[in-house]
Amino acid sequence: MIVHRPAVTAATAAVVLVLVAGCSSGDGEPDRAESPPERGGTSQSPTGRAGADAPPEKGSAKVTRTLTTGLKSPWGLAALPDGDLLVSSRDEGTITRIDGKTGKKTELGSVPGVSSGGEGGLMGLALSPSYASDHFVYAYFTTESDNRIARMLYDEKKPKGEQLGAPDTVFKGIPKGTIHNGGRIAFGPDKMLYAGAGETGDTGLAQDKKSLGGKILRLTPDGEPAPGNPFGDSPVYSFGHRNVQGLAWDEQKRLWASEFGQDTWDELNEIKSGGNYGWPEVEGKEGKEGFRDPVAQWKTSDASPSGVAHAEGSVWMAGLRGERLWRVPVRGVEGDPEPQAFLEGEHGRLRTVLAAGGDKLWLVTNETDSRGTPEKGDDKILEVRVE
Repeated sequence: MIVHRPAVTAATAAVVLVLVAGCSSGDGEPDRAESPPERGGTSQSPTGRAGADAPPEKGSAKVTRTLTTGLKSPWGLAALPDGDLLVSSRDEGTITRIDGKTGKKTELGSVPGVSSGGEGGLMGLALSPSYASDHFVYAYFTTESDNRIARMLYDEKKPKGEQLGAPDTVFKGIPKGTIHNGGRIAFGPDKMLYAGAGETGDTGLAQDKKSLGGKILRLTPDGEPAPGNPFGDSPVYSFGHRNVQGLAWDEQKRLWASEFGQDTWDELNEIKSGGNYGWPEVEGKEGKEGFRDPVAQWKTSDASPSGVAHAEGSVWMAGLRGERLWRVPVRGVEGDPEPQAFLEGEHGRLRTVLAAGGDKLWLVTNETDSRGTPEKGDDKILEVRVE
């Protein structure tokens, strides 16, 4: 049975229009005169261009179960060694543990210092690469003055309500704004901490190598500029970004990042050390000297991408405004890959996707962050099988 969303009232639409005025795709949102698709719609043709040598085989993505429901403004997701999940609430500033088998929710507590508002709040989560011994959970969040990264000791042996330790700030000073706060963090194969930082709507920050805005940052677990960074003793790894919200590596240790465009093109980029990804001089594939073109691009109405993950030889990208899961094959592809869309309109806005081993992904919906149209049970974590 196809379930349709309730209609958006004129008053609600007017409020949202005010929020997004001056930035047509801030956090991937359209001018609300352009309505998102109803759930249960059919997939449209992908907008990426197929390369001559692209493999002919097509993939698939099927939801096999709903792990849990009733989440509020979920954003970051991290998998614990036992298969349980940690999920952050952007607006409420809390971290909740989800049983990976039953879906039972246990709130671990609030993160002190989080200042929610606009596109800011408690966002990305990541486990220390030495989690088995140090039990550190890292979080990217907005405060009254900046965006920062802190780590917290998660001691499961303590009584409930006391298991999550006080945040220890490892890196601060990332510019904050009402929009474009970035927020995704992930540890790479090199055990360094990578962070996507937005340009806060101040486009000039993206090309300014001295600014932390509009960048991908590369840090040690203690928050120092990582050895081998391209610009000396700087945390900047790549620049010229508008609002990176997805980070993932493939089996070749290539870094992939999703990025919000403004009015024309959203992007999936292969990130190279020291690379300039063009914003605000370039949006999408323009072939301009000195700038790196995206590997794939989409109209903003088809994507407005957030999280990415790698599984089964493809990068999987969650779409907010596009309300679909994109597959971009990257294994053995020469030329431009041909993206495929799945689950279009079936589960609403999609915020985060996380590889869960083999052909399994965790997929987080995002209808309760003030920009969606929540239905009963929103928001959810879905288990998805892909190929």
